[in-house]
Amino acid sequence: MDRTLALEFVRVTEAAALRSGRLLGRGEKDGADQLAVDAMRQTFDTVPISGTVVIGEGEIDEAPMLYIGEEVGAGGEAVDIAVDPIEGTNLIAKGQNGAIAVLAIAPKGGLLHAPDMYMQKLCVGPRAKGVIDLNASVTENLRRVAEKMERGIDDLTVVMLDRPRHEAIMRECREAGARIRLITDGDVNPAMECGLEGSGIHMVIGTGGAPEGVLAAAALKCTGGDMQARLLPENDEEVRRCHAMGITDLNKVLTIDDLVHGEDVIFSATAITEGNILAGIKYFAGGARTESVVMRYKTGTVRFVDTIHRLDRKLKSMKAR
Repeated sequence: MDRTLALEFVRVTEAAALRSGRLLGRGEKDGADQLAVDAMRQTFDTVPISGTVVIGEGEIDEAPMLYIGEEVGAGGEAVDIAVDPIEGTNLIAKGQNGAIAVLAIAPKGGLLHAPDMYMQKLCVGPRAKGVIDLNASVTENLRRVAEKMERGIDDLTVVMLDRPRHEAIMRECREAGARIRLITDGDVNPAMECGLEGSGIHMVIGTGGAPEGVLAAAALKCTGGDMQARLLPENDEEVRRCHAMGITDLNKVLTIDDLVHGEDVIFSATAITEGNILAGIKYFAGGARTESVVMRYKTGTVRFVDTIHRLDRKLKSMKAR
């Protein structure tokens, strides 16, 4: 992919964040999501790509825009797109930390077309690459990661969703001595942070959405991190969808290269609310300030983009057309 597209994709996540951030703390998660979807869709139409949404807001009959299979872009290189216009709609509705607008772009066929089902995930940063094993116990994985990172298990911070299904994992982590950070929603953001030095997050573990798993894998691949996953279908229809993807062994452990493959992928995220690495949106009279990160696997480049938006000028420009 053309490297200049990276900043075009930042514009897409910035637009979604700026539009939806206006509803911060208003309790309107569906309204915020729709604003983000509309903004992302409109901005995509200015980007010189021929994109196909392979992970989006749902099937064509579930989502008016950014549905799976939708074509976006102004024309150009053919790419596959994974989007989550708001990762953490509940976080925006409640005014809580950790909400981001996020996407991943890869050449055609470069992203696993993960259906909307549960996925078991284990994510680590680049300093622990190559030692995780989803089939091993949580304690064994903590031991391996700590040894590879040359620290004690009690120096590791593990992030997981605060769900009853994770009680056994929580207990095992605590018994092993690791610190735990529980989150209410959104496991792409901590997986992304896991791959960035200075975030204070060393592992993300547990069961969450499969589409979000592909986005997490894209971020970790760009940063040199590692991830293993397993799809967890709960009914015959979900099993059929796994088979349609070519996954007949439902116990198969998916590596990071199974989730995101090929020679290139670009990942972009813009913070809506505060995170460990990125600051949330700050609005002021006539404008706003955003912080984003954009990564490219091919070069290993990670850029942090701190942007001041003169929204009043943009509005005047649009009215003048």
